[in-house]
Amino acid sequence: MKAYIFPGQGAQFPGMGKELYESRANAKALFEQANDILGFRITDIMFEGSADELKQTNVTQPAIFLHSVILALSSDKLVPDMVAGHSLGEFSALVANGVLAFEDGLRLVHQRALAMQEACEINPSTMAAILGLPDEKVEEICQSITDEIVVPANYNCPGQLVISGSNRGIQIACEKMKEAGAKRALPLPVGGAFHSPLMEPARLKLQKAIDETTFKSGSCPVYQNVSTTGVSEVQSIKENLAAQLTAPVKWTQSIQQMLSDGAQTFIECGPGKVLQGLVKKIHQEAEVESL
Repeated sequence: MKAYIFPGQGAQFPGMGKELYESRANAKALFEQANDILGFRITDIMFEGSADELKQTNVTQPAIFLHSVILALSSDKLVPDMVAGHSLGEFSALVANGVLAFEDGLRLVHQRALAMQEACEINPSTMAAILGLPDEKVEEICQSITDEIVVPANYNCPGQLVISGSNRGIQIACEKMKEAGAKRALPLPVGGAFHSPLMEPARLKLQKAIDETTFKSGSCPVYQNVSTTGVSEVQSIKENLAAQLTAPVKWTQSIQQMLSDGAQTFIECGPGKVLQGLVKKIHQEAEVESL
Protein backbone atom coordinates (compact mmCIF):
# COMPACT_ATOMS: atom_id res chain seq x y z
CA MET A 1 0.00 0.00 0.00
CA LYS A 2 1.18 3.50 -0.83
CA ALA A 3 1.06 6.27 1.77
CA TYR A 4 1.48 9.85 0.55
CA ILE A 5 2.90 12.23 3.16
CA PHE A 6 3.00 16.02 2.98
CA PRO A 7 5.49 18.33 4.75
CA GLY A 8 4.79 21.29 7.00
CA GLN A 9 6.35 24.64 7.83
CA GLY A 10 10.14 24.65 7.60
CA ALA A 11 10.39 22.78 4.29
CA GLN A 12 10.44 25.97 2.19
CA PHE A 13 13.44 27.08 0.11
CA PRO A 14 14.09 29.93 -2.39
CA GLY A 15 13.11 28.88 -5.90
CA MET A 16 10.58 26.31 -4.71
CA GLY A 17 8.06 25.33 -7.38
CA LYS A 18 9.75 27.22 -10.22
CA GLU A 19 10.76 24.13 -12.18
CA LEU A 20 7.26 22.72 -11.73
CA TYR A 21 5.73 25.99 -12.99
CA GLU A 22 7.94 26.08 -16.06
CA SER A 23 7.70 22.40 -17.01
CA ARG A 24 3.99 21.58 -16.68
CA ALA A 25 1.14 23.60 -18.19
CA ASN A 26 -1.43 22.31 -15.68
CA ALA A 27 0.88 23.25 -12.80
CA LYS A 28 1.36 26.76 -14.20
CA ALA A 29 -2.42 27.21 -14.42
CA LEU A 30 -2.85 26.21 -10.75
CA PHE A 31 -0.08 28.57 -9.62
CA GLU A 32 -1.72 31.45 -11.48
CA GLN A 33 -5.09 30.55 -9.98
CA ALA A 34 -3.43 30.71 -6.56
CA ASN A 35 -2.06 34.19 -7.26
CA ASP A 36 -5.59 35.34 -8.06
CA ILE A 37 -7.11 33.74 -4.94
CA LEU A 38 -4.47 35.18 -2.59
CA GLY A 39 -4.54 38.65 -4.14
CA PHE A 40 -0.77 38.83 -4.52
CA ARG A 41 1.80 37.04 -6.66
CA ILE A 42 3.08 34.45 -4.21
CA THR A 43 4.90 32.82 -7.13
CA ASP A 44 7.23 35.84 -7.35
CA ILE A 45 8.26 35.27 -3.71
CA MET A 46 8.52 31.49 -4.13
CA PHE A 47 10.59 31.63 -7.31
CA GLU A 48 12.70 34.77 -6.79
CA GLY A 49 12.34 35.78 -3.11
CA SER A 50 14.89 35.46 -0.33
CA ALA A 51 14.86 32.93 2.48
CA ASP A 52 13.78 35.70 4.87
CA GLU A 53 10.82 36.64 2.66
CA LEU A 54 9.78 33.00 2.53
CA LYS A 55 9.89 32.75 6.34
CA GLN A 56 6.92 35.10 6.79
CA THR A 57 4.07 32.91 8.04
CA ASN A 58 1.52 34.39 5.64
CA VAL A 59 3.85 33.36 2.78
CA THR A 60 5.43 30.17 4.14
CA GLN A 61 2.25 28.20 4.74
CA PRO A 62 0.54 28.85 1.38
CA ALA A 63 3.88 28.39 -0.43
CA ILE A 64 4.49 24.91 1.01
CA PHE A 65 0.84 23.97 0.48
CA LEU A 66 1.02 25.08 -3.17
CA HIS A 67 4.29 23.30 -3.91
CA SER A 68 2.98 20.06 -2.35
CA VAL A 69 -0.54 20.11 -3.78
CA ILE A 70 0.34 21.25 -7.29
CA LEU A 71 3.05 18.58 -7.46
CA ALA A 72 0.41 16.02 -6.48
CA LEU A 73 -2.40 17.29 -8.73
CA SER A 74 -0.17 17.61 -11.79
CA SER A 75 1.24 14.09 -11.40
CA ASP A 76 -0.22 11.04 -13.10
CA LYS A 77 1.37 8.84 -10.43
CA LEU A 78 -0.80 9.98 -7.51
CA VAL A 79 -2.86 6.96 -6.43
CA PRO A 80 -2.81 6.99 -2.61
CA ASP A 81 -4.13 4.24 -0.37
CA MET A 82 -3.72 6.54 2.61
CA VAL A 83 -2.48 10.10 3.22
CA ALA A 84 -1.06 12.13 6.10
CA GLY A 85 0.47 15.57 6.54
CA HIS A 86 2.75 17.06 9.18
CA SER A 87 0.86 20.02 10.73
CA LEU A 88 0.22 22.35 7.76
CA GLY A 89 0.74 19.32 5.49
CA GLU A 90 -2.59 17.89 6.65
CA PHE A 91 -4.36 20.44 4.44
CA SER A 92 -2.28 19.31 1.45
CA ALA A 93 -3.18 15.70 2.23
CA LEU A 94 -6.90 16.56 2.26
CA VAL A 95 -6.68 18.11 -1.19
CA ALA A 96 -4.71 15.12 -2.48
CA ASN A 97 -7.40 12.65 -1.40
CA GLY A 98 -10.28 14.83 -2.61
CA VAL A 99 -11.75 15.94 0.74
CA LEU A 100 -11.00 19.60 -0.07
CA ALA A 101 -11.04 21.39 -3.40
CA PHE A 102 -7.75 23.08 -4.34
CA GLU A 103 -9.11 26.61 -3.97
CA ASP A 104 -10.84 25.85 -0.65
CA GLY A 105 -7.69 24.27 0.75
CA LEU A 106 -5.65 27.31 -0.24
CA ARG A 107 -8.11 29.73 1.34
CA LEU A 108 -8.12 27.76 4.59
CA VAL A 109 -4.32 27.62 4.69
CA HIS A 110 -4.10 31.38 4.10
CA GLN A 111 -6.65 32.07 6.85
CA ARG A 112 -4.83 29.66 9.16
CA ALA A 113 -1.52 31.44 8.58
CA LEU A 114 -3.00 34.88 9.29
CA ALA A 115 -4.81 33.63 12.41
CA MET A 116 -1.65 32.01 13.73
CA GLN A 117 0.34 35.18 13.12
CA GLU A 118 -2.23 37.19 15.09
CA ALA A 119 -2.14 34.66 17.94
CA CYS A 120 1.66 34.95 18.05
CA GLU A 121 1.36 38.72 18.42
CA ILE A 122 -1.18 38.36 21.25
CA ASN A 123 0.96 35.82 23.16
CA PRO A 124 4.72 36.13 22.56
CA SER A 125 5.95 32.55 22.80
CA THR A 126 8.26 30.01 21.19
CA MET A 127 9.25 26.35 20.67
CA ALA A 128 12.31 24.16 21.26
CA ALA A 129 13.55 20.83 19.90
CA ILE A 130 14.51 18.25 22.52
CA LEU A 131 16.89 15.56 21.25
CA GLY A 132 17.95 12.36 22.95
CA LEU A 133 15.32 11.96 25.67
CA PRO A 134 12.46 9.44 25.78
CA ASP A 135 9.08 11.00 25.02
CA GLU A 136 7.86 10.05 28.48
CA LYS A 137 10.66 12.02 30.16
CA VAL A 138 9.96 15.10 28.06
CA GLU A 139 6.26 14.86 28.94
CA GLU A 140 7.11 14.49 32.63
CA ILE A 141 9.32 17.61 32.63
CA CYS A 142 6.67 19.65 30.80
CA GLN A 143 4.06 18.61 33.37
CA SER A 144 6.38 19.59 36.22
CA ILE A 145 6.41 23.25 35.10
CA THR A 146 3.13 24.48 36.54
CA ASP A 147 3.54 28.25 36.59
CA GLU A 148 4.16 28.57 32.83
CA ILE A 149 2.67 26.98 29.70
CA VAL A 150 4.93 24.25 28.29
CA VAL A 151 3.57 21.29 26.32
CA PRO A 152 4.78 18.61 23.88
CA ALA A 153 4.05 19.93 20.38
CA ASN A 154 5.62 17.68 17.69
CA TYR A 155 6.31 13.98 18.21
CA ASN A 156 8.59 13.85 15.17
CA CYS A 157 10.37 10.53 15.74
CA PRO A 158 11.78 8.59 18.70
CA GLY A 159 14.26 10.83 20.50
CA GLN A 160 13.06 14.02 18.79
CA LEU A 161 10.19 15.88 20.42
CA VAL A 162 9.48 19.60 19.95
CA ILE A 163 8.00 21.47 22.91
CA SER A 164 5.93 24.63 22.77
CA GLY A 165 5.02 27.35 25.28
CA SER A 166 5.68 30.73 26.83
CA ASN A 167 9.15 32.20 26.40
CA ARG A 168 9.94 31.77 30.10
CA GLY A 169 8.43 28.30 30.16
CA ILE A 170 10.57 27.10 27.26
CA GLN A 171 13.69 28.56 28.88
CA ILE A 172 12.99 26.68 32.13
CA ALA A 173 12.11 23.50 30.26
CA CYS A 174 15.32 23.55 28.19
CA GLU A 175 17.41 23.82 31.37
CA LYS A 176 15.55 20.90 32.94
CA MET A 177 15.86 18.79 29.76
CA LYS A 178 19.64 19.27 29.71
CA GLU A 179 19.85 18.33 33.40
CA ALA A 180 17.88 15.17 32.60
CA GLY A 181 20.41 14.16 29.94
CA ALA A 182 19.06 15.58 26.68
CA LYS A 183 21.69 15.67 23.93
CA ARG A 184 20.30 19.02 22.85
CA ALA A 185 17.58 21.41 23.94
CA LEU A 186 17.50 23.83 21.06
CA PRO A 187 15.21 26.91 20.92
CA LEU A 188 13.73 27.21 17.42
CA PRO A 189 13.51 30.40 15.30
CA VAL A 190 9.70 30.41 15.12
CA GLY A 191 7.11 33.13 15.62
CA GLY A 192 5.19 31.49 18.45
CA ALA A 193 4.04 28.46 20.39
CA PHE A 194 2.37 26.42 17.66
CA HIS A 195 0.33 23.36 18.72
CA SER A 196 -0.18 24.68 22.24
CA PRO A 197 -3.03 26.30 24.21
CA LEU A 198 -1.55 29.69 23.24
CA MET A 199 -2.95 29.12 19.73
CA GLU A 200 -6.56 29.11 20.99
CA PRO A 201 -7.43 32.49 19.32
CA ALA A 202 -6.27 31.03 16.00
CA ARG A 203 -8.19 27.79 16.56
CA LEU A 204 -11.45 29.69 17.03
CA LYS A 205 -10.94 31.60 13.77
CA LEU A 206 -9.93 28.49 11.86
CA GLN A 207 -12.93 26.56 13.21
CA LYS A 208 -15.25 29.24 11.82
CA ALA A 209 -13.55 29.10 8.41
CA ILE A 210 -13.71 25.30 8.37
CA ASP A 211 -17.42 25.36 9.21
CA GLU A 212 -18.01 27.62 6.20
CA THR A 213 -16.07 25.35 3.80
CA THR A 214 -17.32 22.33 1.83
CA PHE A 215 -15.72 19.02 2.76
CA LYS A 216 -16.37 15.82 0.80
CA SER A 217 -15.74 12.12 1.37
CA GLY A 218 -12.17 11.36 0.35
CA SER A 219 -10.76 8.64 -1.89
CA CYS A 220 -8.81 7.17 1.05
CA PRO A 221 -8.36 7.67 4.80
CA VAL A 222 -6.34 10.58 6.20
CA TYR A 223 -4.20 9.84 9.25
CA GLN A 224 -4.63 13.05 11.20
CA ASN A 225 -2.14 14.58 13.63
CA VAL A 226 -4.66 14.64 16.46
CA SER A 227 -6.20 11.19 16.11
CA THR A 228 -3.24 9.22 14.56
CA THR A 229 -5.77 6.80 13.04
CA GLY A 230 -7.22 6.66 9.53
CA VAL A 231 -10.24 8.98 9.36
CA SER A 232 -12.83 9.09 6.58
CA GLU A 233 -15.89 10.64 8.26
CA VAL A 234 -16.19 14.31 7.23
CA GLN A 235 -17.28 15.73 10.60
CA SER A 236 -14.40 14.03 12.40
CA ILE A 237 -11.93 15.32 9.81
CA LYS A 238 -13.17 18.89 10.34
CA GLU A 239 -13.00 18.65 14.13
CA ASN A 240 -9.50 17.17 14.08
CA LEU A 241 -8.28 19.80 11.62
CA ALA A 242 -9.26 22.65 13.92
CA ALA A 243 -8.10 20.88 17.10
CA GLN A 244 -4.64 20.45 15.56
CA LEU A 245 -3.73 24.09 16.25
CA THR A 246 -3.78 23.62 20.03
CA ALA A 247 -2.93 19.90 20.17
CA PRO A 248 0.35 18.06 19.51
CA VAL A 249 1.35 16.70 16.11
CA LYS A 250 1.57 12.95 16.78
CA TRP A 251 3.69 12.11 13.74
CA THR A 252 5.53 9.15 15.24
CA GLN A 253 2.25 7.55 16.31
CA SER A 254 0.60 8.27 12.93
CA ILE A 255 3.40 6.60 10.95
CA GLN A 256 3.37 3.62 13.28
CA GLN A 257 -0.39 3.27 12.77
CA MET A 258 -0.05 3.53 8.98
CA LEU A 259 2.55 0.77 9.07
CA SER A 260 0.20 -1.37 11.17
CA ASP A 261 -2.56 -0.74 8.66
CA GLY A 262 -0.44 -1.99 5.75
CA ALA A 263 1.60 0.96 4.47
CA GLN A 264 4.59 -0.35 2.53
CA THR A 265 5.92 2.73 0.71
CA PHE A 266 5.88 6.31 2.03
CA ILE A 267 6.00 8.90 -0.76
CA GLU A 268 6.84 12.46 0.29
CA CYS A 269 5.06 15.04 -1.81
CA GLY A 270 6.40 18.57 -1.48
CA PRO A 271 9.62 20.49 -0.89
CA GLY A 272 12.50 18.74 0.86
CA LYS A 273 13.02 15.27 2.29
CA VAL A 274 12.47 15.89 6.00
CA LEU A 275 9.55 13.50 6.35
CA GLN A 276 11.41 10.68 4.60
CA GLY A 277 14.14 11.01 7.20
CA LEU A 278 11.65 10.95 10.06
CA VAL A 279 9.90 7.86 8.68
CA LYS A 280 13.23 5.99 8.49
CA LYS A 281 13.96 6.93 12.12
CA ILE A 282 10.53 5.66 13.15
CA HIS A 283 10.93 2.40 11.19
CA GLN A 284 14.29 1.63 9.59
CA GLU A 285 12.86 -0.93 7.17
CA ALA A 286 10.23 1.42 5.71
CA GLU A 287 10.47 2.24 2.00
CA VAL A 288 10.59 5.98 1.34
CA GLU A 289 10.74 8.05 -1.82
CA SER A 290 9.76 11.42 -3.33
CA LEU A 291 6.94 11.93 -5.79
